[in-house]
Amino acid sequence: MAGLILLLAAMRSAAAAAAQAPQDSDHTLQAMRDEMARAKTRLELKIPNIDQPVRPYYLEYRLLDLELREVVAEFGTILASTHTRNRFMDVEARVGSYKLDSSNFVSDDAFRGFIGPTGSVGIDRDYDSLRQDLWIATDQAFKEAVETYSRKQAYLSSLARQSDIDDFSKADPVQLIEPLETPDWTNRNWEQEARETSATLRAFSEIHESRVTYYLVYATEYLLTSEGTEIRKNRHLAAMEAGMGTFANDGVPQNHFYATYATRPADLPGVDTVRKGLNVTGTELMALRAAPPAQDYTGPVLFEARAAASVLAQVLGPAANGARPPISFSPVMEQMLGNLGGKSDWVGRLGARVLSSSVSVVDDPGAKDFNRTPLIGGYAVDDEGVRAQKVALVENGNVKGELMSRRPGPDSNQSNGHGRAAFLNDAKPTMSNLFFTSAETLSAAELKKKFLDTCRAEKLAYCLVVREMDNPALSLLHQEDFSELLASYGGGSGTGDRLPLIVYRVYPDTGREEMMRGSRIIGLNSRALRNLAGIGNDSFVFNYMQSQDNGFAGTALGAFGSARSGLPASVVAPSLLFEELEVRGARGEAKRLPLLPPPPMSPAK
Repeated sequence: MAGLILLLAAMRSAAAAAAQAPQDSDHTLQAMRDEMARAKTRLELKIPNIDQPVRPYYLEYRLLDLELREVVAEFGTILASTHTRNRFMDVEARVGSYKLDSSNFVSDDAFRGFIGPTGSVGIDRDYDSLRQDLWIATDQAFKEAVETYSRKQAYLSSLARQSDIDDFSKADPVQLIEPLETPDWTNRNWEQEARETSATLRAFSEIHESRVTYYLVYATEYLLTSEGTEIRKNRHLAAMEAGMGTFANDGVPQNHFYATYATRPADLPGVDTVRKGLNVTGTELMALRAAPPAQDYTGPVLFEARAAASVLAQVLGPAANGARPPISFSPVMEQMLGNLGGKSDWVGRLGARVLSSSVSVVDDPGAKDFNRTPLIGGYAVDDEGVRAQKVALVENGNVKGELMSRRPGPDSNQSNGHGRAAFLNDAKPTMSNLFFTSAETLSAAELKKKFLDTCRAEKLAYCLVVREMDNPALSLLHQEDFSELLASYGGGSGTGDRLPLIVYRVYPDTGREEMMRGSRIIGLNSRALRNLAGIGNDSFVFNYMQSQDNGFAGTALGAFGSARSGLPASVVAPSLLFEELEVRGARGEAKRLPLLPPPPMSPAK
């Protein structure tokens, strides 16, 4: 009887193990395991005059299996339609120890040591082919790590005082093997939807250019580390992003955008909803075209909830980042990272008041929705293999925590599961679903009255209401225009320059509103949030993409992203009233207008 019980127990255990490791034709993890085992036991480099050979203390294999559809349309016609499948790998090797290793060092050879060798691998999930690719990539990553570690040690030895903060934190191994998911493209006709939605903009003949892009992603992500973490997880993303541009009568370009996101393609809004959104956007762009240029202004500014959430995405993203920027031998590089907001001004201030005393801020990767509106920033395990954690960042205005990856910072030496990355980029502490709440709120009518009363008390002819913030990554159609804007804007983004898009002058005597164009807000940083004049009770869900481009991620520019290279995130926030902000007048250089009026365009069918 005892033997029978043991046999049944063993059978149940085997069945449970089989349930945890689904059987399929995917040999990716097995190839990664076998090549990892070989590298751990045999990979070494013998250096002259050094007794012990150098070995990697940490190895990491990441692989992204990406299948995507992209449909681009303009004025009801398809410009491009692609369906691609690719697999990419990234190998990281670290030399040294958790205390001091080869990572996060900017030497005179620029960004050596940031990213290990990357490249494409076969899409057939072939065992032998993948092992061959991993073998070469591991060799390259290890040799590069050895060289970078030597350069880093030489630089640190020249410093009078070195940091005592570790370079890498330990983490418990995670085992998460999800069943493979087959992409489903058959439930909707995406090309037809792109035609129908983009045709909405036919009603606006003064729009010179427009792009409506459907970007649909199914991905399987793999992670294997020498510590024992093994992950295979599915990721989905769906986006509809539209940018459009025109010229005002004085030749200054005007741009606008519309975007909507979902965690799965099937959950994207339908044609009718998107057409309504594009119609509103086109109408606003025509109003911007006819609006007078902004003038310099200092006084109260009311951010309605949609604009407030976008501002907080820009301001709180870098502020809540608790990790250190990379070590650089160049003071110029460190200064540049600081100017962009890459170094948080909350670091070293645990317990200090940084926001209004009634405000609390929480980042929760486990949240799925807010008042039945879906949130897109959630996940179970971050891109460094650490389980996601809910983090209280601010309580009653005081800093209680920071977003951490596995790169320790001055205030914390452990990750809290916020090391995130898109498309095999370096993982950085990044927001997921951020909730900005207050114990003291006002209704929309009360907040508007307080705003107008403040305006009257200061005897101002008008005050400003911001209804939407710009995202130049979407609203600017030309890369040269984007680059020009960033050149003028980037230096001030970390210290508080912000780009409003839909701004109205409100005249307190009559309540009349008048749109204006081309303003820039100065000095709206995290310190400006310490003494808010009023907070609404109208929380809004702002779903957006955080840029993962080099130099953008983790900085004030991180909120300017698109589905092409971004990371999904959500901010839930109410309207905010600032007692005084400085707003600069119109921006943008005039260009020559077209010589002929636009041709007639038949309405959308």
